[in-house]
Amino acid sequence: MAFNRRAEAVWTGDVPTGGGEITFKSGALKSVPYNFSTRFGEQPGTNPEELLAAAHAACYSMALTFFLSNNGQSPASIDTMAVCTVEPHDGGFKITKVKLQVTGDVPGLTQDQFAEYAHQAEGVCPVSNALRNNVEISVEPTLK
Repeated sequence: MAFNRRAEAVWTGDVPTGGGEITFKSGALKSVPYNFSTRFGEQPGTNPEELLAAAHAACYSMALTFFLSNNGQSPASIDTMAVCTVEPHDGGFKITKVKLQVTGDVPGLTQDQFAEYAHQAEGVCPVSNALRNNVEISVEPTLK
């Protein structure tokens, strides 16, 4: 079964002084502003890379939970931090890496078993699959 999810971004003005707003069509999140300083500086706010990292962390956490459950394990919690790296590339910028730092509370598993499940789950994560062969993806699993 195929399904679509929608978000919209509107930008006004030039890049250094303009700004935009991202709207999530589901209504689950409020519209959020973004601009040059939230993307390339330290001004509070969001940016496309942070949103990609959030999507990857959420998707991977669900994929790992699904994978563990299908293998008879019941995680109490899965906590994933995705770190998205952007670097200069060919006169522009490129997302080069995403590091998934995952901590799991899975009673009955050893660290080695959790690490094996964590790496296997990355292979079934839809966001990982969308990025694969274009972005380096690493998984750093830690069992509580």
